[in-house]
Amino acid sequence: MKKIFFLLLFVGFCFYASAQKQYTINGETFELKTEVNGTIDLLWNIFDREYRYFVKKDGTITELVNTKGSTKKFQEEYKVTLNNLTKESRLSTEKLKLTLYSLRNFIDKYNASQDANYISTTKETVINTRLLVFGGITNSPFINNPDNIKNPQFGAEIEIFEGNILPRHALFFEIKQVLDNNKFKYSTTQLALGYRFRFINAKAFNLYANVTVGTYNFSKNTFTFINEFDEIITEENTGNAFDAPFIFGVGADFRVSPNSYITITYNELFALLLDNKGNFSTNIALGYKFNL
Repeated sequence: MKKIFFLLLFVGFCFYASAQKQYTINGETFELKTEVNGTIDLLWNIFDREYRYFVKKDGTITELVNTKGSTKKFQEEYKVTLNNLTKESRLSTEKLKLTLYSLRNFIDKYNASQDANYISTTKETVINTRLLVFGGITNSPFINNPDNIKNPQFGAEIEIFEGNILPRHALFFEIKQVLDNNKFKYSTTQLALGYRFRFINAKAFNLYANVTVGTYNFSKNTFTFINEFDEIITEENTGNAFDAPFIFGVGADFRVSPNSYITITYNELFALLLDNKGNFSTNIALGYKFNL
């Protein structure tokens, strides 16, 4: 139940409700979202798994449709509708698609041509990349560690995210080395791929949750035991393996310059597809992150 609760909590951070209003069009009532607001408004929603788009100009709402004729060819009526509504602008609908992205860009351009005070809602895609180097400690909670020994760890991470449209969402690729010590001779080199959601995304500070989706580990575990002849035996197990563990953690970035951050992470809190071996995680790391 704890894993399900944390999963639902994590997913809940990742979604937010868009504002909707009721409109009556040709005797039907629709709940519609406003995508663009200007000389022409663009309204839309999904009904029975189908996207439906509407435009509003001078108080009149018209649906944009694309029906098939007797020859099974699409009629593209939405282009005729938009040509009539925007004829004074001479914008071409030749390559216009009946998609939210295409319609938003077209109507945004029209509104900008008609109103000098119009503020564009179209944002260009901007891919941002950041590099993190870090070090810390971990008790490797998914490995058998009866004395709960903490080992040093260090590594690096590349984070990629879209800065304008999806600034809260990011993908990351991490390489991490866990070193053994005299008390717990376990070491691993881990390659990991994951997803990050920033539920606080301020200019000076952001707080986020991570989920590590896939890992590939090159591990070595050395252990000592006494056999039935009272002999001290040392064995070394090595191996490599791929897992899709869905490991959850949290972190925070603190801006220290226009292009760099101090990062604190607390990872391996729990996993959906790996069992904890009895020790609560002490995977804590401190790092320095900067824009590339």
